Amino acid sequence: MNRKGFMLSLAGLGVGYSLSATSLAPESKRSKRIGIIGLDTTHAIAFTKAINEAVAGSTYSNFRVTTAFPYGSRTIPLSIDRIPKFTQEIQKYGVKMVESIAQLIREVDYVMVETNDGNLHLEQALTVIRARKPLFIDKPIANSYADALQIMETAKAYQCPVFSTSSLRYIGGLADMDKSKVRGADIYTPATTEPSHKDLFWYGIHGVEMLFALMGKDCLSVQTINGADADVYVGSWADGRVATLRGIRKGKDDFGGTVFLSDKIFTLGKFVGYAPLLDRILSFFETGISPVDAEETLAIASFIDAAYASKLQGGVSIKLVQR
Repeated sequence: MNRKGFMLSLAGLGVGYSLSATSLAPESKRSKRIGIIGLDTTHAIAFTKAINEAVAGSTYSNFRVTTAFPYGSRTIPLSIDRIPKFTQEIQKYGVKMVESIAQLIREVDYVMVETNDGNLHLEQALTVIRARKPLFIDKPIANSYADALQIMETAKAYQCPVFSTSSLRYIGGLADMDKSKVRGADIYTPATTEPSHKDLFWYGIHGVEMLFALMGKDCLSVQTINGADADVYVGSWADGRVATLRGIRKGKDDFGGTVFLSDKIFTLGKFVGYAPLLDRILSFFETGISPVDAEETLAIASFIDAAYASKLQGGVSIKLVQR
């Protein structure tokens, strides 16, 4: 699936929620206010539509996206093009624009960082964490292991719940799989790059999330095989298991893979939209418990750093940071 196809999938998220105005949950019942930082991704619109058009009694009906700070990268061309359009679109759902993250924090109970630019996530996240507002950081958590580590350590110090992942962690068949039976995996993902980001911190992070959701956090090393149309990443885990990720830059692409279990070989299903992720985000806001372990999120960031270093060094095996 290319980027355009992935973006179009957001339309399916609103099914079942876009009903007549008389069936919407009353505003007086929506006591849980969500603020969004960054309007340069389709996720911001998809999440807002699903939440703010939720019918009374539904999973989302006690929440409302009330406030947004639109920036967002001011340097990445994709973001510059999207922010004005998405700012106008999100206001159709009754969302108020503010001029700073500090103002947003004062007006909400929970925060989603939806900024595409991982370079901005550390500064944005620390502002929210210091205010102790439960925080979801959409992929990537940052553009380096060092930044990701600072986010998680600050969250621990301030006792502020933080959750970060990609929606592809919940691709068909993956979430319900018995992970104790996984012996290896060959995953593939679109992996277009952005000059401001280490390769897999941009679009390829979807595939890395899938890989770690299957294999677990104990990856020891990674080797990058750089090709003209794709890169292949070979990871070695502490218990001797091996798994690969194919990051596709040219030609037909999609999300998927083969999982090698102790009792069968399983082919992952299709991307099913953003609803499974949003379900978990709202549950996280209510409980303060992240569905993804912080150490696994840090291992993902370390894997991407190491994979990038391997490419720059001609494909040698690079060890991940071990905590």
